[in-house]
Amino acid sequence: MDATVLDRSIPELAGLVTRGEVSAEEVTKACLDRITRRDGALGAFLTVQAEEALQAARAVDQKRARGEALGPLAGVPIGIKDALCTRDAPTTAGSRILLRPSSTGEATPDPRRGFRPPYDATVVARLREADAVLVGKTNMDEFAMGSSNENSAFFPAKNPWDPSRIPGGSSGGSAVAVAAGLALGALGSDTGGSIRQPAALTGTVGIKPTYGRVSRYGLIAFASSLDQVGPFAADVRSAARLLGVIAGRDPHDQTSLGAPVAAYEEACGRDVRGMRIGVPEEYFAKGFGAKGAEGDPMPQASTGIQPAVEKSVREALAGLASLGCELRPVRLPHTRYAVATYYVLATAEASSNLSRYDGVRFGARAEGAESLGALYAKTRGEGFGREVARRIVLGTYVLSSGYYDAYYLRAQRVRTLIRRDFEEAFREVDVIAAPVSPTVAFPLGERVDDPLAMYLADIYTLPASLAGVPALSVPCAPTPAENGVPSLPVGLQLVGPPLEEARLCALAAAWEGISPARGLRPKVSEA
Repeated sequence: MDATVLDRSIPELAGLVTRGEVSAEEVTKACLDRITRRDGALGAFLTVQAEEALQAARAVDQKRARGEALGPLAGVPIGIKDALCTRDAPTTAGSRILLRPSSTGEATPDPRRGFRPPYDATVVARLREADAVLVGKTNMDEFAMGSSNENSAFFPAKNPWDPSRIPGGSSGGSAVAVAAGLALGALGSDTGGSIRQPAALTGTVGIKPTYGRVSRYGLIAFASSLDQVGPFAADVRSAARLLGVIAGRDPHDQTSLGAPVAAYEEACGRDVRGMRIGVPEEYFAKGFGAKGAEGDPMPQASTGIQPAVEKSVREALAGLASLGCELRPVRLPHTRYAVATYYVLATAEASSNLSRYDGVRFGARAEGAESLGALYAKTRGEGFGREVARRIVLGTYVLSSGYYDAYYLRAQRVRTLIRRDFEEAFREVDVIAAPVSPTVAFPLGERVDDPLAMYLADIYTLPASLAGVPALSVPCAPTPAENGVPSLPVGLQLVGPPLEEARLCALAAAWEGISPARGLRPKVSEA
């Protein structure tokens, strides 16, 4: 079989398998072979479930041979972020603390010793029901805390456009898997930008649904009022098909919404003429991204949006106008407080959620502790990485007596103001368009010792997360290669009102049809 079949869209490949023009087993073997040849230099996967994937592919082929109808993802290789529980594969959340004890005295942690959940996350179960083939668990920042994938307890994922650079995070492994053609689609989670930012930096499409649109059952929690599961794919229609499979009410998740699931894939052919596109002036203002004055509650990055990124996004906006859309300025005045608000609320929730990792119930257990308190402290000290520990400490502090009102309660009030900004804007426009990231992918190691600079990588994605509204990233023109820096991807962020993912898919697909980034793939070296 020609391995270039793996470069087809998800609907195209599923159609080939459904019609019997190619077998799911052949596709899976080609995919596993490509992972073997390419992933050693990229680190997209923590574990690859080769035998389980082949068994699933054979089951799809047998189902077809019996004359049974196949699902919408028939034979499609999919990667799963390692924060999602899988009954037949280890789950680590990118952390040492979810590893079972080793008897070999290994020098480096092995993700294959990860916790073995007794069940599938709902989204994983829905992929299986749709006849997808799950090829492995993808790399991630530990407990989804990071913007570069360098906080993985095992190894960093690397950007296939330039392996000396980060792919974004925390769902970096899923983005790399799709960008490098190691899977046709992947699932990630987005708490403050962890799908959209890596999608932008790797030239893929990533969707963060409305809060509650997709079940979180089986997603290892970071910040429960913010976490959402969503898809990555190489094109909008493929991402829309994935979203259609995983979306919908789940009785296991009381925060999931019962609203009907829209026809996201069909929306990709919708006419967008007359659509009102809001352009938030705060995202392009010269002061946005500059360091604030002394005492400013929201100190910002010293460099702001890179000129090449702004140019690419503005060209995309002009492209939307050429499609008959109307561009309108909008105000999101509380955007400047999003980073501060997020890092109070998300860390507070993390400090609560991560208290379950105590060395008693599952995962790692420290040796030599002489009391229960010492066991807790030693297990967590050995099991949690530096960034996770930092956020637990910060979250515990803002929830502590005497500081709750000053920090946590105030942040909740500002979150309400941010949500109201979007509500006001959507009275005037149908979609908001903005950058995803202020910069292209930066070099590995550049920000690991500067947490504030790392946090600011999500400055444009955090507001939509705090508001709970849907948003996606779709590629626009990559930056030009110059001064020894290669051409790198840029993402256009589209944000919609609650439950309007179909509207976003329609606009993104229309843009994709004229985008200079359409069909661009990185040249990936092979072993």
